Amino acid sequence: MIRLLVATLSLSAASAFVAVGPSTARPAATCINSKNDAGAEVVQQQAFAAGSFVEFVEKKRTHIGKIDGVEHKSSGGARYQVIDSEGKKFNIPDKDVRYAMACPNSPGAATKLYDEFSAAQEAPVQSILEDLDISPELLEMAWEEAAAEEEGASHNLTPASFFELVHGHAANAMEKYLAWKYLQSEQAHIFFKELKSNGRVVSFKAKTHKAVHNAKDVFCRTHQDDNEICFV
Repeated sequence: MIRLLVATLSLSAASAFVAVGPSTARPAATCINSKNDAGAEVVQQQAFAAGSFVEFVEKKRTHIGKIDGVEHKSSGGARYQVIDSEGKKFNIPDKDVRYAMACPNSPGAATKLYDEFSAAQEAPVQSILEDLDISPELLEMAWEEAAAEEEGASHNLTPASFFELVHGHAANAMEKYLAWKYLQSEQAHIFFKELKSNGRVVSFKAKTHKAVHNAKDVFCRTHQDDNEICFV
């Protein structure tokens, strides 16, 4: 089933990451840069919509919050007014947003999703694996399929396409976020490397067989616990 899905998923990989999907982002627009050049058109950076839930960094600390307002600088760059779980307000540039998801229309569903988002932000890898129902064996199977496809046609896996590749059905908002976190773990780094857009990790590319062999060797020599991935 994994092999049948991977070709289809690769076609939509670029749009599967929630943080840059149409449900959370505003379309690009133009404005006049009156400060530096009154005659120049400036393309506004695509911005996440007000109301979106975000993981963001501030002074090297990671927070979960909700976008309360959006503005664009004269240069076109986006900035956000964000309120975190404690009601503290932040004014951050777009580059400080690490991940975003759309807020449900229902107040009850929105509260539930935000609470789950906040709780998952510091979840350990083992807890994420259990929530995703993903094992090291499934991780390696997904890599094998992605690596095989890479030989014929280059494509990248997003958190959404990775989840669907493994489970055969679409991921919900939290499953996408948890997959995004897991694919940045030490385990996942054995098999995949991160790809960024606008400074954010948005997709993952399968490493070569040689790179995986070397990475697994180093990982298993430096981790003395009974990590399952060393026996796959």
